[in-house]
Amino acid sequence: MELTSIKNPKFLKKMSVAQMNHLAGEIRHFLIHQLSKTGGHLAPNLGVVELTLALHRVFDSPKDKLIWDVGHQSYVHKILTGRASQFDTLRQYKGLCGFPKRRESEHDVWETGHSSTSLSAAMGMAVARDLKKERFDVVPIIGDGALTGGMALEALNDIGHQKKDMIIVLNDNEMSIAPNVGALHNMLDRLRSAKKYHKVKEDLEYLLKRIPAFGGKLTSVAEGLKDRLKYLLVSGVFFEELGITYLGPVDGHNIGALMENLNFARKRRGPVLIHVLTQKGKGYKPAEMDSVGTWHGTGPYKIESGAFIKPVAAAPAYSQVVSDTLQQMARSDERIVVITPAMVVGSKLEGFAREFPERLFDVGIAEQHAATMAAGLATQNMKPVLSIYSTFMQRAYDQVIHDICRQNLNVMIAVDRAGLVGADGETHQGVFDVGFLRLLPNITIMMGKDENELRSMVYTAVKYDRGPIAVRYPRGNGIGVSFDEKPTEIPIGRWEVLKEGADASILSFGPMLQTAMEAAKKLQAEGLHVSVINARFLKPLDEDMLKGLGERGRPILTVEESALAGGFGSSVMEFFHDHGFHDQMIERMGIPDRFVEHGSVKELLEELGLTSDHISARLNQMIRKSKMNGRRDQRVSS
Repeated sequence: MELTSIKNPKFLKKMSVAQMNHLAGEIRHFLIHQLSKTGGHLAPNLGVVELTLALHRVFDSPKDKLIWDVGHQSYVHKILTGRASQFDTLRQYKGLCGFPKRRESEHDVWETGHSSTSLSAAMGMAVARDLKKERFDVVPIIGDGALTGGMALEALNDIGHQKKDMIIVLNDNEMSIAPNVGALHNMLDRLRSAKKYHKVKEDLEYLLKRIPAFGGKLTSVAEGLKDRLKYLLVSGVFFEELGITYLGPVDGHNIGALMENLNFARKRRGPVLIHVLTQKGKGYKPAEMDSVGTWHGTGPYKIESGAFIKPVAAAPAYSQVVSDTLQQMARSDERIVVITPAMVVGSKLEGFAREFPERLFDVGIAEQHAATMAAGLATQNMKPVLSIYSTFMQRAYDQVIHDICRQNLNVMIAVDRAGLVGADGETHQGVFDVGFLRLLPNITIMMGKDENELRSMVYTAVKYDRGPIAVRYPRGNGIGVSFDEKPTEIPIGRWEVLKEGADASILSFGPMLQTAMEAAKKLQAEGLHVSVINARFLKPLDEDMLKGLGERGRPILTVEESALAGGFGSSVMEFFHDHGFHDQMIERMGIPDRFVEHGSVKELLEELGLTSDHISARLNQMIRKSKMNGRRDQRVSS
């Protein structure tokens, strides 16, 4: 059938299993071809084609609530709910979002981009349903990787206690963004191999029902036998002990078996968990053979070979610079230990992991645990490096405050994906960490202007022994500068002047410095001379330089690729206020008080007014206003 003609999933009610299997093949073909042009989360979606078809056949969306955890496996759901014609715009500026989006469709009942939220959201919806005396099914779909998140475990605990009607679909593909780790993963391994238990359990239940109930003792003995059989055949029946009925494992690519189990679950009272086994990347060999997560999320690729289409980049990725520097330093410093929450591949730590497998700890999707584990290591005179995306560090904020900063522990936080990230959109933009980190006592925060300075910052952070220190770096590749022969320690809190100018000053950091330099050159062509200052330390500020700027009294513009509210510009304004420079002209440019959606970084910067043209126009206004005020003051004094 023509996928672009689908308006809603109701047509599935009339299809046979054979027809649905044929449709599954068409959807896979569509995804492989469409994503080869746009990129996106290919492997997760290829793995849930039959599961999504079965869910929409059994349940009545949007009345019944299908809640996709993480959301990167929702493409098939989008196709079945009438959005196939928009896939040419997937993850592009003003185009189709790569995650569920409530304003896109009534079928997207929950927005997500971070993992482990679906169960708590489902609990909220189930409680609301019962309080309002409504009738509908609540169906969270959560992956085995997301199940390691502490929030998911908290929700499971409450779900088992509250006994609300709910059908949890555990999509177990044995791999999330990276190979799964931990005891929960090992438990699921045992469940996957325990299919015989379910047949024996059914036979035993049948026999028990035929035993005459003449006295509770025999019944009690029989029930005890069933419980012992459970522990004998399935080591650690985790979900049933929580009070959640467990069904499975079920072949996640067998539509008939999926529908049978989903329909059975609808008839049960209380929470039910269906354990579904799927193959990530099913139907496309390069994705099926992927063992490290390369095909989890991709850019464009060649369908025939599976080769990725990437622009030739002379400069290394910022993440690679950090990883390589840590790896080099770890050869002579045995204190260095790296902790990451399932981001070995994303943060390009594979080389460190190969050389120092005993000093690289992938703790799974468990950011809070990762942060406090780093704190614990620091108490024992180790040098832990918490390698974490800016957006995911939000989930460990209390631990950064309470366990790392409050105890003033020597933890290096490698803040990956700092700034705009582009196609993943508002759930992944790393634009809030400046504001929420700079207010914490004891912490030092820095960001390099290029890959060479970043290398020296990593070196500086490892050598630093006076408390926590955060090194921010963006997604993508460096700008192509050459590296110094050796990294050097950078004096804490010292900025550098990249360009001198007497008319005004731009204070910026990270990639925005390149844009600031372009703006300064444009102003110079107009006869205006602006200094550009690399404010590489966001905390502590370079107070000596700021005092000098305040005494000079020229206009100052701060420019940042981060949230303005409470950000770097705010800290500069606070400094001038607190030090009595009340007449200092200072303005800020950055990300306004809103969430930034998906698109290329260039497009987003244009939308936000963070280009060299916008900066030069703003400074031109400020300089002219300052000169007019100066002439006015002269007239008043005369």
